[in-house]
Amino acid sequence: MKEIYKNILGMIDLTSLNATDTRTSVKAMVEKVNNFNNVFPNYPKPASICVYPNFAGVIVGARKSRDIRITVVGGCFPASQSPLKVKVLECTEAVTDGADEVDIVLALNSFLDGRPEETSREIYEINKAVKAINSDVHLKVILETGALKDAAQIEQASMLAMEAGADFIKTSTGKISPAATPEAARVMCQAIAKYHNKTGRKVGFKPAGGISTPEEALVYYNIVRDTLGSEWLTPALFRFGASRMANNILSALEEKEVKYF
Repeated sequence: MKEIYKNILGMIDLTSLNATDTRTSVKAMVEKVNNFNNVFPNYPKPASICVYPNFAGVIVGARKSRDIRITVVGGCFPASQSPLKVKVLECTEAVTDGADEVDIVLALNSFLDGRPEETSREIYEINKAVKAINSDVHLKVILETGALKDAAQIEQASMLAMEAGADFIKTSTGKISPAATPEAARVMCQAIAKYHNKTGRKVGFKPAGGISTPEEALVYYNIVRDTLGSEWLTPALFRFGASRMANNILSALEEKEVKYF
């Protein structure tokens, strides 16, 4: 079990998305990650640090290694209720500032209104714009599964996002309830498998929102393993969006309470 928890620790996008975030608080979080292996030499660092777009450059200046990837939430997170040109500008500015990964929210305003072509176009245009700056940038599309009415709609959103170019599909923003659920995760992973069988392209999966305990993380780990196979059990294809979970995983590994992050 400890080996699995180590793997999970290395799949976490360590996240701070608060209205009260500052350059100082973001730098402090980066410093924790910079020093992580001095304190815990036997464990992998989190996969990335996830912040608002205006802090991408702060992480670039504070990180001591490019192994610390920079994830930003873009596209007018969390509601995605702005003109497309504004969403594109926010995402491209963040990539120009050094973001390695951009998490955007599916345009529910068009998707739930029965205009999937418009939803798809937004993802396509944002993906094209960020990859024109850096072709290695990963685009994650948040489906906000708690706002989708059933499994068929979750599958439709999953396929739409992948076909429009998403490198990952993600469950939730964590800003509405319900957030991540195992039921939605299964549907999304089944869609990823279906898309991979059809195209040969591997798309990653990121559960996020309300996942905080090792036991909860293990549920999603098992869903990915059982649905997609062990080749998906890598940070390149599997992430957790979490702010509290890292300390809880460390506590399980150390068998005592740890409050490092």
